[in-house]
Amino acid sequence: MTFPTSELAFLGAVLADAARTQIMPRFARLSGVDRRQKTSAFDIVTEADEAAEAAILSALRARHGDAAAYVGEEAAGRDPALLASIAMADLAFIVDPLDGTKNFASGLPLFGVMAAVTVAGEVVAAAIHDPVRADTAFAMKGGGAWMESAGGERTVLQVAQPVPVGEMECVVGTNFLPEPLRTQVNSRLSRLGMSTWFRCAAHEYRLAAAGHVHAVFYNRLMPWDHAAGWLLHREAGGYSGHFDGSAYRPSHTTGGLICAPDQGSFHALREVLLA
Repeated sequence: MTFPTSELAFLGAVLADAARTQIMPRFARLSGVDRRQKTSAFDIVTEADEAAEAAILSALRARHGDAAAYVGEEAAGRDPALLASIAMADLAFIVDPLDGTKNFASGLPLFGVMAAVTVAGEVVAAAIHDPVRADTAFAMKGGGAWMESAGGERTVLQVAQPVPVGEMECVVGTNFLPEPLRTQVNSRLSRLGMSTWFRCAAHEYRLAAAGHVHAVFYNRLMPWDHAAGWLLHREAGGYSGHFDGSAYRPSHTTGGLICAPDQGSFHALREVLLA
């Protein structure tokens, strides 16, 4: 089975429509009853997450019917068995209806809508939409990565040029690392040129794919958070792997992930933070 570029354009339009109709009208207007905690105080869901996911999945089902599996973050929270369909389905859509929910609920305009497409368990297409700017980053396996403005203007995405670790600007998420590894990594961040974290993988991957940061570092790998961004980064020329150097797959939820400009940068960063 293949997934044509024309279908990627449709996917981007679906994400943009959900952002326009379900997310932005609720931004900075949430009351205390519109949000609730999931696994922790850092992991919350809002009415906007649920409404956007319902709209996106409804549009995709109307387009593809029973020919695909549909894995939304909120739906998978209710039915974890949906995760297994990613590896088994001929065609699957993995949707994060509102990445950066904590930012969204705080009134911070830094959140995104993400979707990845898998064929037989392999990521073949991705779209990451910014509801505030109304632009979308796209990637096709073997077809490159690009940013498309609301007006249709395209800009090719390219990762940053390699630099020594001491000059790297990196997004590093350590909050899900187990101890004592979390303390170890945190104690070594001063060896980087700069480290940051935006509470929004959608924008962090977009920054890395556009060359605005050199690398991203994550531990927990839920597919709706990483499948789209991983492909975007790879098609922008980057290199990635789990902490042990093995290849990422969207069915993997553990093992950590480092995305860097090239293989040498990957190994150098891994040595500094994890050795």
